[in-house]
Amino acid sequence: MKKMLALIMAMMLAAAAGIAAAETGVEDGVLTVAMECAYAPYNWAQPDDSNGAVPIKDHPGQYANGYDVMTAKAICEANGWQLEIMQLDWDSLIPAVQSGIADAVIAGQSMTAARMEAVDFAGPYLYATIVCLAKEGNPNTEAKGISGLSGTATSQSGTIWYDTCLPQVKGATIVPPAESAPAMLMAVESGTVDFVCTDMPTAQGALIAYPDLKLLDFAGTGDDFAVSQEDINIGISVRKGNTELLDAINACLKDKTAEDFNALMADAIAVQPLSE
Repeated sequence: MKKMLALIMAMMLAAAAGIAAAETGVEDGVLTVAMECAYAPYNWAQPDDSNGAVPIKDHPGQYANGYDVMTAKAICEANGWQLEIMQLDWDSLIPAVQSGIADAVIAGQSMTAARMEAVDFAGPYLYATIVCLAKEGNPNTEAKGISGLSGTATSQSGTIWYDTCLPQVKGATIVPPAESAPAMLMAVESGTVDFVCTDMPTAQGALIAYPDLKLLDFAGTGDDFAVSQEDINIGISVRKGNTELLDAINACLKDKTAEDFNALMADAIAVQPLSE
């Protein structure tokens, strides 16, 4: 009887191990990565496969490219996986990983404590500086620090830019957030708001599309945004407990330096469509 119970227990453990393995999401050799495909230079959509762009699932004739796609391709190449890109709204990214619709999110997400309660993070795969953008002719372009900013301001919904950084600007009137990075940039370009808060890569990409914007970087002034490492460390999210996938991604990132990340971001910015 004891031998039978031991056998049953061993079978149950083996089955459990099999279930756990099946939950990594890449047993079929395909890594499904979710992103907005509307957040240049991190990620964007384009109508062809130029510059190494990857087809977007369920969007015939549309291809994804950008820093996140380049990063995902490197991870897949290192592990012998195929890459599948899924386009989702920003607020749908973490739920997609939690539900198993996507295996990972590579979309410029800050590794905040709140997000870490919902998902596990690999990385960082980038370190981001917080900056502002204002249009030429706006008084904010002369600001020497955040205390010199004033007027209306916004940023993208669900980001530390909007939730953590903008409230630190005492002279700002914060209006409702933009639903996406392009909408945020259009708000400052059109004059709907006086300035926006974002990160350095997004701002650098914006200057290509909107050369009449000015980048405001207050680093080193003593009058800058107060942010923690979790705010500026950009990571790759996977389902809670998916340690096998987490370890595989971290193995690809562990030897990368900030200079490596910045060089790849420069490559992404160089091929970013002007329409973004």
